[in-house]
Amino acid sequence: MNLWQRLAAVVTGKPKPVHLQRGELGERAAKRHLRSLGLKFLTANFKSRSGEIDLVFCDGDCLVFVEVKTRSSEGWTRPAAAVNAAKRRRLSQTALDYLRQLRYPTTKIRFDIVEVLLADNAVDEVRHLPNTFVLSKPYRYG
Repeated sequence: MNLWQRLAAVVTGKPKPVHLQRGELGERAAKRHLRSLGLKFLTANFKSRSGEIDLVFCDGDCLVFVEVKTRSSEGWTRPAAAVNAAKRRRLSQTALDYLRQLRYPTTKIRFDIVEVLLADNAVDEVRHLPNTFVLSKPYRYG
C-alpha cells in the first residue's frame, strides 16, 4: 500500500479490501522470486487505456510481461486458469501500449504468469510459468 492509499485509509477509516491486500502481497512475492531467478525488474502496475500489467521485467534481450495470480486455495482451479482469452487479449493490447511508449524497441517479448498461493495470509508457494502465451490475434510484434 503506497503512502496515498494509507493516508486515504486513515482519513476515510476504511482499510483496503482483503482481495487487494492479497494481490499486493502476491505481486511482492512474485517480484522477489523473479529477481532471484536473475530477471531485471523494470516496473510494476503499468496502466494504459487497454488495461494493466502487473510486472514488467527484462530477461537478457527479452521484455517479460508478467501477470500475477494470487489465491488462498486451489480448490476449484489453478490460478493461471483465470488468464482466459479475454484477459490475454487485454494483456496483449497493454503490452503493445508499453512498447509504444518505448518507441517500439527491437526486442523479444514474452508473457509469463506467476501463481502465488497463500496459507494463513502468508506466501506458501510461488510458481513461475514462463512463456505462457503469445500475443493474441490479431496483434503482432517484431
